[in-house]
Amino acid sequence: MNSVSIIGAGAWGTALALVAFRAGSQVTLWSISLDEVETINQRHENVYRLPGIALDPSLHATLNPEETSKADLVILAPPAQFMRSTCETFCKVFPSHIPLIIASKGIEDGTALLMSEVINEYFPRNPLLVLSGPSFASDVAKKLPTAVSLAAENLALSQKIAGLLSSPYFRLYASEDIIGTQVGGACKNIIAIACGIIEGRDLGDNARAALVTRGLTEIARLGCAMGGKLETFLGLSGVGDITLTSLSSQSRNKSFGLALGRGTPLDELLSNKKTLTEGVHTVTGTVALAEKFQVDMPITFALYDLLNGGGDIETLIQNLLARPLKAEAA
Repeated sequence: MNSVSIIGAGAWGTALALVAFRAGSQVTLWSISLDEVETINQRHENVYRLPGIALDPSLHATLNPEETSKADLVILAPPAQFMRSTCETFCKVFPSHIPLIIASKGIEDGTALLMSEVINEYFPRNPLLVLSGPSFASDVAKKLPTAVSLAAENLALSQKIAGLLSSPYFRLYASEDIIGTQVGGACKNIIAIACGIIEGRDLGDNARAALVTRGLTEIARLGCAMGGKLETFLGLSGVGDITLTSLSSQSRNKSFGLALGRGTPLDELLSNKKTLTEGVHTVTGTVALAEKFQVDMPITFALYDLLNGGGDIETLIQNLLARPLKAEAA
């Protein structure tokens, strides 16, 4: 693997560019922003998305999609809700044999499609892989120890690419559960918002632990109904990702919920364009999938009502605490 193209120069895309560079690859980083491209190429730092992290001068940023076409591997890292428009830009750029790694976590708003389903509409012949797990971009960029899952329907392919991208401080573990890996990575953002609300209301660690546990349970129910494997949700893209995102102060989704819980109006939070809270977009698609597959997801349903004007925080909390008493089951 001599050349890797990263599509999307946000914090996560830039961190993954560093991962590929440190693994010995020549890296091209595509951005939609001329200012961002010029800053990366001239100052060798993404000052807007990942400030304070030095980038090697050989790492090349570009606005031109054609400059990414010669890569041996492509990593797709735009925000999930921009995956379709990104695919439209690149659908005639990448040869059909080039593996595409999906590094965006989310469910498309309006269609309730997983990222792999969106991408498959534009790249039906390309091998697809999914990278997911507990991984804040800043920690990865700083070479702090990180472990993630890399899933593909072809286990041999995921094992091969995991070996090529892994390093002593960034470990990729191969999986063949492309569905479960995506569901865990996307839906954990919903639970993180709910956890932030619990913390913002000062309801204590017991309540937060219960919420994370029951949240993971309902995510696993949905993932298994869609064809994922239960063991996936016990691994890095399940337990690992929901733990990090729900408990860390670095989490945008948890911070969003925390602000809600402390009384910041929802409209004010939604109008803030400086930060992306993917869980807000994911909740609508997740509810649609839960209804399609007839899966009970009480935390997700309650948060959906809150975000869509059908309830308030007190009602949400009361509904969660007043769930019928029955035997605990996954």
